Amino acid sequence: MDQQIINIIAERIKQGEIGVIPTDTIYGIVCSAFNENSVEKLYKIRKRNKDKPMIILIGSVNDLKLFNIDTIVKNWPEKTSIVFDCNDFEYLHRGKRSLAFRLPHNKDLIDILKISGPVVAPSANIEGAKPAENIKEAKNYFGDKIDFYLDVGTIKSKPSKIIYLNNEIIRE
Repeated sequence: MDQQIINIIAERIKQGEIGVIPTDTIYGIVCSAFNENSVEKLYKIRKRNKDKPMIILIGSVNDLKLFNIDTIVKNWPEKTSIVFDCNDFEYLHRGKRSLAFRLPHNKDLIDILKISGPVVAPSANIEGAKPAENIKEAKNYFGDKIDFYLDVGTIKSKPSKIIYLNNEIIRE
């Protein structure tokens, strides 16, 4: 991906916009994890259960410190989200006191995250529907409620596996 596109996407996220972009697994609907208004808007657009926490994409393990999480995780398993205890950021954990984080292995996405900071990134679909495999499907779900779409063609993959640090598998 062109560096100019990476910069534009990252800056739009930092400014509070909501977009649909490719993640390392599927298309995700994303916004800054630190913009509470954008997060609440994303919940409404996606019709997400208000009690369900978000998955957060980070650009490096060091980003966990931004959430007051200290960890010794060094090698992040590919396409895996890890759940950590987190008492802060209630608007993200929705009273569950834990958050799932994923360190993607896609270089372009990491480059975006290093500029934008961490993003919430549920799959690009209405709650309970099949995740969008392309931008046409995402637009059918969200239309003009989304500020921008980044089209990289069709993505056919599974969502990430979710595990707690104690290796309990939440979602295969």
